[in-house]
Amino acid sequence: MRLIAIGGSDAGISAALRAREVDPDVDVTVVVADAYPNFSICGIPYYVSGEVTHWKNLAHRTLADLEATGMSLRLDTKASRIDVGDHKLLVRAADGAEEMLAYDALVVGTGAVSVQPPIDGLTGSGALGPRDGVHLLHSMGDTFAVMETLEGTSPASAIIVGAGYIGLEMAEAFVARGLSVTQIEQLPEVLPTVDPELGRLIHSQLVEHGVDVLCRTAVTRISEAPARSTGRLQVDGVGPDGELTRFADIVLVVVGVRPDTSLAVDAGAAIGAKGALAVDRHMRTNLADVFAAGDCVATYHRLLGETYLPLGTTAHKQGRVAGENALGGDREFAGSLGTQVVKIFDTVAARTGLRDHEAIAAGFDPVTIAHEADDHKAYYPGSHRISMRYTGDRRTGRLLGVQLFGHRHAEVAKRIDIAAVALFHEMTIDAISDLDLSYTPPLGSPWDAVQAGAQTWTRETAT
Repeated sequence: MRLIAIGGSDAGISAALRAREVDPDVDVTVVVADAYPNFSICGIPYYVSGEVTHWKNLAHRTLADLEATGMSLRLDTKASRIDVGDHKLLVRAADGAEEMLAYDALVVGTGAVSVQPPIDGLTGSGALGPRDGVHLLHSMGDTFAVMETLEGTSPASAIIVGAGYIGLEMAEAFVARGLSVTQIEQLPEVLPTVDPELGRLIHSQLVEHGVDVLCRTAVTRISEAPARSTGRLQVDGVGPDGELTRFADIVLVVVGVRPDTSLAVDAGAAIGAKGALAVDRHMRTNLADVFAAGDCVATYHRLLGETYLPLGTTAHKQGRVAGENALGGDREFAGSLGTQVVKIFDTVAARTGLRDHEAIAAGFDPVTIAHEADDHKAYYPGSHRISMRYTGDRRTGRLLGVQLFGHRHAEVAKRIDIAAVALFHEMTIDAISDLDLSYTPPLGSPWDAVQAGAQTWTRETAT
């Protein structure tokens, strides 16, 4: 049995590891486009900040660890063409040498690439790039380019275009390195994956740490700054008050990703949500013996159905399913809930499930209620308030989504996990009060914060 996994990130490596677990005799080859298999892309901001002291520490597993499982890795090797009929994969090494690799089953884990918005100076002829101090950030190669600018030019200021998860984490990283930071977001508030009420709390946290935040602002042009400017680069845009100009020494554009599907599409793979590869819950494509997983595929969401939701946790799970089924298994991907968490300086924001507009689109009748509660008994020193937003279905009381914001020591991540488990099992909000959760005054309350929020939703929707 010969299994080839394309992609050395979460999905491809997870597929390879699971295949070796299921059958220690299977011949597993992983084709990796760069030299950094199984590296944590999510950890990049913490390497940039200096909290992770060496880039090699971002590896989930070392090359030796991976090879010890019995898999073979082809590093710096590009997958060029899938021959579905003959079950062969054309690959090209860094020196240009090509080779056809035969497979019995193939897992495509080509991931995603950075979105490049139509900004003059970022795309098209004469576009500025890393050598000019203009960067995208989604790979180890991108990371090294950013670090070269930081260490080689000693910038004093940065502009970040985009205020999603990576943009917020990079704002903190640049501040930690002593840069003056401006964050520009086209939408009405930062972190638009949560409700604006929580976005405003995050906005305040950024401002408190010296970040200049510009929302409702579209960047239209990036160019080299005129002589005697306050930075090497000039960023022009349009905001609520009209045209504006800012200067900085480094510009980072992080406005999201899109699925990297060209290899599989060229072989005849069908497309699903947002242009991602269409797969069933066994992670099978429409191509014989070709599976796909991770950021390149459309995702089954337990409340929405098919959507596109590129998350590392999802990629790991899908890769594991694909690796097992490629060897003849019958495992289904259980589905995502979009559970996410991000640290912003001294605070944490998290969400799982649906917000109002998503719930309406899915056919629910949502009601969202806000609540605040202490993370532990207030009489014990060091307690922090957690801001919550509970979304439930008006007719059935079913929990549809939870959003949380609080201090980094308020166990926000673990509390959103409680909500994710409740969502997974289709619990009503009222039933959350029945959960047997732990309690001691330094860590919680007899009614945990998540239960207090649930009780507020139940009480207010009953009147």
